Amino acid sequence: MARTRASLAWLLVLPAASFLLQGCSPDSGTAAAQGGPSAVPVTAIEARLTSVPAEILAIGQTEGLHEVEVRARVGGILERRLYREGEPVQAGQPLFQIERAPYEIALAQAQAELAQQQARLEQARREARRLKELLARQAISQREYDDAVSAEALALANVKAAEARVRDAELKLSYTTVRAPVAGITDRALLSEGALVTGSDVLLTRIYKSDPIRVRFSLTTSEAAQVPGGQLTAQSVQRVELIRADGSVYPLPGRLDFSARQIDPQLGTLQLRAEFPNAEAQLLPAEFVLVRLQVGTRDNVFLIPQVAVLQSQQGLFVYVIDAAGKAQMRHVRAGAWHGPNWIVYDGLQAGDQVIVDNLLRIRPGTLVEPRPPETATAAADPGQA
Repeated sequence: MARTRASLAWLLVLPAASFLLQGCSPDSGTAAAQGGPSAVPVTAIEARLTSVPAEILAIGQTEGLHEVEVRARVGGILERRLYREGEPVQAGQPLFQIERAPYEIALAQAQAELAQQQARLEQARREARRLKELLARQAISQREYDDAVSAEALALANVKAAEARVRDAELKLSYTTVRAPVAGITDRALLSEGALVTGSDVLLTRIYKSDPIRVRFSLTTSEAAQVPGGQLTAQSVQRVELIRADGSVYPLPGRLDFSARQIDPQLGTLQLRAEFPNAEAQLLPAEFVLVRLQVGTRDNVFLIPQVAVLQSQQGLFVYVIDAAGKAQMRHVRAGAWHGPNWIVYDGLQAGDQVIVDNLLRIRPGTLVEPRPPETATAAADPGQA
């Protein structure tokens, strides 16, 4: 019985041992080696030398051309504010209304006095004409006639003085409507409706003249050194543009109107200022913007898509495909962006195949399968068959 059980045990062990021996055979290892890792499909572009505009970017802040204080020329109760705070206004546009009634009464009194003086002048003229006829007939003395002529001249002077008082009253009445002295952007009102305005010593608001508008910015010495000739002047700058906080480019180009002749000793920067048209008040004072200066062209550079340029502890790098079809890391020196591309100065050679996708699956030495950009685009779109 024991011998029978031993025989059965050997019958079960032998097939298993045979299976294990087959799995460890040399043929099995050869098959795995033949399978190997598959190549990673990638899109590659050819690095080509080109020329691009030489640009310098700097952060700046807008400022009004100048600030104008708005004051009342007459006193009285401030009845109404006639503008929206912070909105652009035109020169001569009404801003505040001071009570008119006292000045309307003063004007009426001046006009009445003028009418009275004009009546006296007419009476004096008639008297002078009458006495002149009597003097011709020798009915009166020369002195009486001279007194009549003097009275006429005095009446004329009184009329002119009354006319001046009327003009003064009219002017003061017009001053009850406080108008914008210049076109620009209004500040907040400093007095509320119903407040007493005592005269020109009271500041009502300010207007920032914003057409044209100026932008102050600065450059480091290394940035300024990028300018051909090393001198940043209105002649060396070909174009000045603004990029707003939302990324949009201001549609009107500006001009460089100030460049300091020495480096700021405290900040270590070169102070500059540009001027931009702003007739529609699209730009507001104190707005932060990005200034883009075009100072010539950069020759013999490469334009590489931003997605292809990676960052490591050693700096920027890209992956290129070597002669064996493997990805290799290539450190590059890049400058600013030009549209969707990095401007690469060093680290590449014309004709290099730069990998632009599947970068997370690549390491130095990874076997890759390059595809032209058109094929990669079609493969990436599941809607295309």
